[in-house]
Parts: sequence; C-alpha cells; structure tokens
Amino acid sequence: QVQLVESGGGSVQAGGSLRLSCAASGYIASRLYMGWFRQAPGKEREGVAAIDTDGSSTSYADSVKGRFTISKDNAKNTLHLQMNNLKPEDTAMYYCAAVRSRVRSPFSKDLYPYWGQGTQVTVSP
Repeated sequence: QVQLVESGGGSVQAGGSLRLSCAASGYIASRLYMGWFRQAPGKEREGVAAIDTDGSSTSYADSVKGRFTISKDNAKNTLHLQMNNLKPEDTAMYYCAAVRSRVRSPFSKDLYPYWGQGTQVTVSP
C-alpha cells in the first residue's frame, strides 16, 4: 500500500515562494508516476504538475507553467513542487498523488489511486 504525506504548505504574499514535499512509503518511488493536484473551495480538484517514474518527463497546467517546478528524488522517495511568483489564485489545498504505472493523461485524477491528506497554500494579495 502506497502512503503519501505532504508538507511545506503555508501562507505567503503574492510574489512569494513555497516548496511542497511529499514523502512516499510502501512502494519504490522510482516505479511511481506522481503528480500534484489542488482544490480551492467550491471548485473541482485540478492537476497542477506531474512527473514520470524516472523523472524524465514532466507536465504542467497552463496556469502554472514557468512558475512551478516538479521534481522527484527517487533515492529519498520524495516528490517536490517548487512554487515561485505565487498568485492569490494559487490558494488551495494541494494534494500529492501516485499511481504504479505511467499514465497518458497526467491530470486525470481518477487514474491515481493513492493520495495524501493535503497541505494548505494561502496566497494573500
């Protein structure tokens, strides 16, 4: 059973930065396709960034391209999301997700069976 635990959320002003981390256990991280999703109050959960099992390929939502960077440290079983130039519209609960195989649609949340509990990111104007 894959377990995911996020950390690193917090409150920042617009233009600031945060780095989220997700510790994976119960499975070899190098065999996990992983992603970050977020959900704002009253909105659907949406994909933000995703990374292939070996870190060779990444995908980003248009809204975060050029500002967010996803990375994976397979030796430490850890996923990261570096968020720069944060905007108030980035405010949401951020979730780490994983699946035991490569996926063709990285932002289809139904393809991910494993989820963390979420970490809150709040960006003030």
